[in-house]
Amino acid sequence: MLNLSVLLEDSARLYPDRAAVVLGPTRLTYAQVNAAAGQVAAMLTARGIQPGDKVALSCPNLPYFPIVYYGILKAGAVVVPLNVLLKGREIAYHLKDSEAKAYLCFQGTPELPMGAEGWAGFTETEGTEHFFLITADPAAASSVEGAETLGQALAGQSPAFETVQRAETDAAVILYTSGTTGQAKGAELSHSNLVLNALTCNRLFGTQPATDTHLLVLPLFHSFGSTVNMNAGFATAATLVLLPRFEPNAAVQLLQSENVTFFAGVPTMYWGLLNALGDDVDVERIARNMRVAVSGGSSLPIEIIKAVKERFGVTILEGYGLSETSPVATFSDPNSEPRPGSIGIPIWGVEVKLIDGEWNTIDGVDEIGEVAIRGHNIMRGYYNRPEATAEVMNNGWFRSGDLARRDKDGFYYIVDRAKDMIIRGGFNVYPREIEEVLLTHEAISLAAVIGVPHPSHGEEIKAFVILKPGAQATDAEIVAWSKEQMASYKYPRVVSIVESLPMTATGKLLKRELK
Repeated sequence: MLNLSVLLEDSARLYPDRAAVVLGPTRLTYAQVNAAAGQVAAMLTARGIQPGDKVALSCPNLPYFPIVYYGILKAGAVVVPLNVLLKGREIAYHLKDSEAKAYLCFQGTPELPMGAEGWAGFTETEGTEHFFLITADPAAASSVEGAETLGQALAGQSPAFETVQRAETDAAVILYTSGTTGQAKGAELSHSNLVLNALTCNRLFGTQPATDTHLLVLPLFHSFGSTVNMNAGFATAATLVLLPRFEPNAAVQLLQSENVTFFAGVPTMYWGLLNALGDDVDVERIARNMRVAVSGGSSLPIEIIKAVKERFGVTILEGYGLSETSPVATFSDPNSEPRPGSIGIPIWGVEVKLIDGEWNTIDGVDEIGEVAIRGHNIMRGYYNRPEATAEVMNNGWFRSGDLARRDKDGFYYIVDRAKDMIIRGGFNVYPREIEEVLLTHEAISLAAVIGVPHPSHGEEIKAFVILKPGAQATDAEIVAWSKEQMASYKYPRVVSIVESLPMTATGKLLKRELK
């Protein structure tokens, strides 16, 4: 028997007075977070939530998130974290698809504009019986039929709740994929999936109990932030400094003031931090405290690795995984020098191989194949979608949709998403490779490459670029420079200089919007 909430409960028992979450002047101890989570569990149980029932949660990086998340788990229910950017129609789809019996939603503020818009649509979702607004305003629920505030619901609930134990393979969390190739699917992750992934992270990071301070900028509804920061952090009584929305200048100030030792982010976040290092920033202080820097979510440009090492004195450790893999599947080898551009080697207890479209193994050094993964981190399947599960699973192996190569020492390198590969005139072109080259241009700060339709070549290569502050370059100049740097079938014939690029809530480039 096992419950993912043990990560919070053990730290609350051993380090009750240590700060668990920090948001501005608010500092909650482990004992306080555990007690509040106990109240949430008691309330849900009193409302008829049974072990195995699904409970959805929409909340940005606020103390409410871990309190409600672990409270749902304590009750024996399954957490369904939802992207805070979803609209009413999309929320209704997720509630129905996950068969959620209850939904807790942060009301939103002008600074965090999400939440209760569209309630009229999804309060009628069949099967969802309870709606709770996470808000400090008691009057907020009066305008929403069938809803009450979380504060009202918790009134009188005891914090002393006996956690409901579950089988190790029972579902703990359903994480919805981004739905880039169709409607979003819910990946069912078990208690053992998530506990083992969190503990393996701390083994990789060399974390000692009650020593680390995380700056949490990754959204907690996403697998990266919830596992690497929250679950792994709570497992070792780390302090989580919350930033509800990533803003580079605010993040840099918190790195200084909170003496942060652990930072995890996607590549665009590191890019933002580097561009926010003004004269008022004590970079040496940040570098003295920083112990671990982790990147995932998408491939990290080598130029950013070099710049972070130079400014912060820490080498970014790269990992790789998906919602379906809890998420960490590979990581930089802690016993050897990191290899820039590599996602490392399989983590403890996990196997990785490269396959072709027919599941045949590709063994050759530096040959490109699709990443397949097997181990304790693999999801139970897509919720209520046996056909979709069968498409990606084979004898315990999960096929990722990502293309990679493996060097002679067994280190893996992501080449690109299989669906992002460009075929120009019969040649395979990988956008990541082109982006890496573009970032070596002295005027280019960030780049995204896609394929666009072409009457004779099938696809043509187009690059969107953001220039460095004060830098100047024209699209024609960048095309001419690229022609000198890359093979004729690779260089972008079309360049668009832009002020910004579309990104997901987790900071990944949204290439489908560029297309």
